[in-house]
Amino acid sequence: MKRKTLERAILCLCLIGFLTIGFFSCKKDVKPSAAASGGTAPRAVTYQLVWSDEFDGTSVNTNNWTIDNGNPNVNHEKEFYQGANATVGGGFLTITARQQTVGGQPYTSSKLTTAGHFTPTYGRIEARMKLPMVQGTWPAFWMLGNSITTGTPWAACGEIDIMEHVNTTNTILGTMHWDPGSGHVQYGSSTTTTPGDFHIYAVEWDTQGIRWYVDNTLYVTGNIANSINGTGAFHAPFFIILNLAIGGDLPGNTIDNASFPTSMVVDYVRVYNMTQTTGGGAPIGQTITLKGNNGMYVSGEDGQQAMNCNRPTAQAWEQFLVVDAGGGKVELQSMGMFVSSENGAQAITCNRPTAQGWEQFTWVNNADGTISLIGSNGKYVSSENGAQPMSCNRATAQGWESFRVNQ
Repeated sequence: MKRKTLERAILCLCLIGFLTIGFFSCKKDVKPSAAASGGTAPRAVTYQLVWSDEFDGTSVNTNNWTIDNGNPNVNHEKEFYQGANATVGGGFLTITARQQTVGGQPYTSSKLTTAGHFTPTYGRIEARMKLPMVQGTWPAFWMLGNSITTGTPWAACGEIDIMEHVNTTNTILGTMHWDPGSGHVQYGSSTTTTPGDFHIYAVEWDTQGIRWYVDNTLYVTGNIANSINGTGAFHAPFFIILNLAIGGDLPGNTIDNASFPTSMVVDYVRVYNMTQTTGGGAPIGQTITLKGNNGMYVSGEDGQQAMNCNRPTAQAWEQFLVVDAGGGKVELQSMGMFVSSENGAQAITCNRPTAQGWEQFTWVNNADGTISLIGSNGKYVSSENGAQPMSCNRATAQGWESFRVNQ
């Protein structure tokens, strides 16, 4: 059954605040994604769909994808990539691996790349897919820096592994690779899910960082702000890759031939631009923690002294109730007292029994998943990197003026 006309109309809207309301499933006969009912708290970021492949045709759209041919000669993989193993039908892309000798390799499969077609810098890049649960398989949804096409070697070009899975485990890997000039470096983590079922795998990538999600649940963040630790490669165009490798360094070379042919199935690939919004989206009525970019928590100090951002763990003094102040503003309350900006004239405190102008803040949802707070003086709250008491006197928001909620 094909998608409804209304569904197409929804996809064509320029602005989609879909993290606020949950992701559309956008497939004819499946349930809404897990993101609609749980996961990381929604945030008011506007998403603009800029590129997608819904795989509605009868063959791979070569305006979107180039199909690789041959063995990549990396990682000791055992597959020969060819176009015949990538099929489109029923609204899905299916990449099938077969035990079949071609080009001196004992298996065939497919690899699709947007190189030469679409090379975004930043955005939300996501795919909905289900994966083979077969020993020896290595499906991946990933990106390479486009500079590799003009001679920059790996890993200096940068690599973003949005999703990797090996063998029959329930583990999903999210990793970034780069070379700061001293050799290969990598950073990432893993999470668990049911890879044999459909899930949404995504990264949100901006000037500050790369964040990995499964079904909209954040599980690791990589810092690239100001090209820290030589991460400049991640501020340039990348292209998207889908492939199903067989054998190699990560899954090993014990391969369950009895389970071949086996496939990874892709429902869609979508790319969104992200724009932060001001006001709205605040978790009214919830008790939250705020973590500065120094990795420390904000403390109300029980109202006994100026507030600091220097706590390695969050306990009672580091918890704040978000109160609706009306007019798109919020108040923050800890230990029964309200946070005050002190109008920027001195360090902020949490010692007001009632809330008036100085105790009201505009909640800003930043595109990188952080939030910022603007006092009634029009200035941003700063963590001061934990080196001194917090203030509300910054004209613009940068790292010290950004906070992560409940992390």
